[in-house]
Amino acid sequence: MDRLWSPWRSQYIQSFGTPEEDKGCVFCNALASNQDDEHYLVRRHRHCFTMLNLYPYNSGHLLIIPRQHTGSYFELENACYREMTEVTRDWLRVLETVMHPQGFNIGSNIGRVGGAGIDQHVHMHIVPRWSGDANFMPVIGDTKVISESMQDTMLKLRAGYDELPERYSDQL
Repeated sequence: MDRLWSPWRSQYIQSFGTPEEDKGCVFCNALASNQDDEHYLVRRHRHCFTMLNLYPYNSGHLLIIPRQHTGSYFELENACYREMTEVTRDWLRVLETVMHPQGFNIGSNIGRVGGAGIDQHVHMHIVPRWSGDANFMPVIGDTKVISESMQDTMLKLRAGYDELPERYSDQL
């Protein structure tokens, strides 16, 4: 069996302090700061918000995050869960239009053992995929090549969302 390993992710995981050093939830802090560009917060929705992943697997790697702070999908309000699903569908359309990926990975890592880097606040990942995007650089060179700046990606995605002719999340 082959194994995929993402060594650059260890920097992300190690960036979290011990509970004594904890400065609160990184997602809640980003939402409360009202400094969307600084935190790569792409869009605020009624019950959730969308951010770029600071340690992306690929350009355009989005996080759909509930405003409600919880580590469990079971504790989410139904309206929030529904909106996250519809917002995910909207972002898939935006990513297809703006970035033209050949596929996607969508999902959540629940709990530390489940692979969650931030296990106290559930969130959904949308990772655009292209043929050959898992090449030799991360494995041999311990380097992930991202094709454009996060700022440029954020601005493109915001514009793409604004240009959607119809948003599923607006119908809730």
